[in-house]
Amino acid sequence: MSKRVQASSIFLGPLGTTLPIAGGIAALLLCLWLRELPFGSNPHLFGQLQFTSGILAITFAGTAFIRFQGTRDRLPLILAVGFLIVGVTLASFSLGLSHPESADSAATLRDPMTWVIGRTLLGVLLVAALLVEKRYAWSRHPLRDIASALVLVALLTALLSASHSYLPSDLVVLPGSWIARPGNLIPAAFFLVAAELFRRRLKNATAPFDYSLYFAAGINCWCSIAAAESAHRLDAAFALAAVLQFCSYAVLLGGTLLDITYLFQEIRRLAVTDSLTGLANYRRLIESLDTEIQRTSRTGRPFAVLLFDLDGLKKINDQLGHLMGTRALCRVADVVRQQSRAMDIGARQGGDEFALILPETAEAGAQEVQNRVCNCVANDGEQPAISLSAGFAIYPRDGETAENLMDAADHALYQMKKQHQRNASVVKHAAV
Repeated sequence: MSKRVQASSIFLGPLGTTLPIAGGIAALLLCLWLRELPFGSNPHLFGQLQFTSGILAITFAGTAFIRFQGTRDRLPLILAVGFLIVGVTLASFSLGLSHPESADSAATLRDPMTWVIGRTLLGVLLVAALLVEKRYAWSRHPLRDIASALVLVALLTALLSASHSYLPSDLVVLPGSWIARPGNLIPAAFFLVAAELFRRRLKNATAPFDYSLYFAAGINCWCSIAAAESAHRLDAAFALAAVLQFCSYAVLLGGTLLDITYLFQEIRRLAVTDSLTGLANYRRLIESLDTEIQRTSRTGRPFAVLLFDLDGLKKINDQLGHLMGTRALCRVADVVRQQSRAMDIGARQGGDEFALILPETAEAGAQEVQNRVCNCVANDGEQPAISLSAGFAIYPRDGETAENLMDAADHALYQMKKQHQRNASVVKHAAV
C-alpha cells in the first residue's frame, strides 16, 4: 500500500472527521483565554502579516491557474480566481490603499473589509468549487469559463462589501458578548462543510494539492472561530486569527508546489520510460549506453549489449488480434525485467525490439543471459507460444561507440533470425 493510500485511509476515518471540529473547539477555548490578556494592537505588524498572506494567496492563484490549464478542471479555476481577488485585496490593504483603523475608533469591533471579503468569499467559493466539480467537472471552453468565473467572483465580492458596509454595527458585533463577532461564524460554517467535503474527496483524489485543500479548509474554520471571539480590533484573538489565515495560505501553496514537484518527476519518468512495458525507452537506452562507455573507459571493464526481437509479432496481431500482440510484448518485457540485475538496464527500442545493457559483463556472461532470457520466454507457459531472436555485442571488442555496438548486436541478432527462419522452413517442408 502506497503512502498516499495509507494517508487517505487515515483521514477518511474518524480522525479526518473530528480534526476540524476539535481544532475549532481548541481555537475557541484559546481565544476565551486570550481575551483576558492585555494585548497592545500593532496595525503595522498586522499590515505586514496581511501583505504576506496576500502574496501567498496570489502565488497560490497562479499555481492553481496553471493546474487548470493542464487539467481543464474547473475546481482549480474557481479557486484561482477567488484567491487572486483575495490576494490583491490583502496586498493593496497593507500598501496603503486602505488603512486599518485604530483600536479606539468608533468602529472598534467592525471587521476590516479585507477580512470580510477574504473569509466569506473563500468559504463560499470552496463549497461552490466542490459542487461545480461534482456536476460540471471539466471545462470545454477555457476562455469563456475564465471570464465567467472572474465576473461572478467580482460580483460576489461587491455584494459582500456592500452588505457589510450597510449593516448596522449593533447587528454585526455584540460588545461584551461571549461571541463578540457572530458574523464570523458564517464563514466558519462554510469552511467546516468544505473540510468535510474535501475529506470525502480524498477517496478518489490523493495528490498533495487535494490534502492541502482539506487542511486549509479546516484551518480557515479555526481562523473564523478565533475572529468571532475578538473583543477589540486587532486584539490577541484577532491576531491569532490572522496567523491562522496566513498558515492556511501557506499550507495551500506548499501542497500545490509539492504537487508540481511530483508532476515534474512523473513527466521526467515518462520521458525515459516505455509506456506499454514500463522498461526504459530508446532515449534512455542511448543515454545509458553513452554513460556506460564513459565508465568503462575509466575502469577498463567490458560491458555487453543484448538485443532481442520477438519472432512473428505481425502474425500474432493478424491472427489473434492486437491485444494478444500487446500481451506478447509485455511477456517479453516481464522476462527481461526478471532476468536483470539491479545495475542492468532493460529497454524497449520500439516495435518488437528489446535491449539489455549488462555492465561489467564479458562474452560468457552475455551468452548465459541471452540463453536464459530466450528460454524463459519460450517456456513461460502462456499461449500463444512465442520465441525470441537475439544477439549481443561486447565493448570495446565489437565497437567503441553506441552506434557501432548496436550495429554489431543487430548483426548477430539477424544471423539468429535467419537461422530461425531456416528451421521453420525445414519443419514446414518435413510436415508436407
